[in-house]
Amino acid sequence: MPADEKPKGPASYFPSIEKKYGQPIEHWLELARSREDLKHMERVNWLKTEHGLGHGHANAIVAHVLAARK
Repeated sequence: MPADEKPKGPASYFPSIEKKYGQPIEHWLELARSREDLKHMERVNWLKTEHGLGHGHANAIVAHVLAARK
């Protein structure tokens, strides 16, 4: 992606997720990938309750992980 092109969709949240929670985005993506036993909103709620993410950030991570599987 060119430097002047902004990410779209769930990836547009990634810079603020890294800044707010102090971990690289791959950390959060791996966590979401590790819970294949959970449905979309179950994973979102798990990230919120177990890892302290906000709803929008957790949803963006899960949406990105699930879209990459297709």
